[in-house]
Amino acid sequence: MKKIKLYTDGSSLGNPGAGGWCALLKYKNHQKILKGGKKHTTNNEMELKAVLEGLKAIKEPAQVSIYTDSRYVANGITKWIHNWANNNWKNSKKKDIEHKHIWQNIYNLLKTHKIDVTWIKAHSGHKENEICDTIAKQEAKKFQK
Repeated sequence: MKKIKLYTDGSSLGNPGAGGWCALLKYKNHQKILKGGKKHTTNNEMELKAVLEGLKAIKEPAQVSIYTDSRYVANGITKWIHNWANNNWKNSKKKDIEHKHIWQNIYNLLKTHKIDVTWIKAHSGHKENEICDTIAKQEAKKFQK
């Protein structure tokens, strides 16, 4: 099984506001950068979009190490997602969870891969996180008025 590293970051200028995301995939000596954005969004949505698009780009089952500076994403994948799925994607107040459709897609992709998640402190000099942060902000700026 391939071992792939997935570094992700999302940005929202205004939160909500123009947003961007970046996913950086590394496998052996290969690297691939995925990026995009949206005119009106939140930081959390862009953080999730980066993970989703990164996982979607992996074409066969793999051992994927996800690195994120979002506690929302890290906790969502490691602590909350299975409960949400068991509770029909509802929170403790019986309301749909935020970004339900993205979480559902991530959940389905988690079944394909062996996943571990590492939270990293933002703006702490972590090379790949800094690259993703810069690209996510560049993408967000493309959608500003």
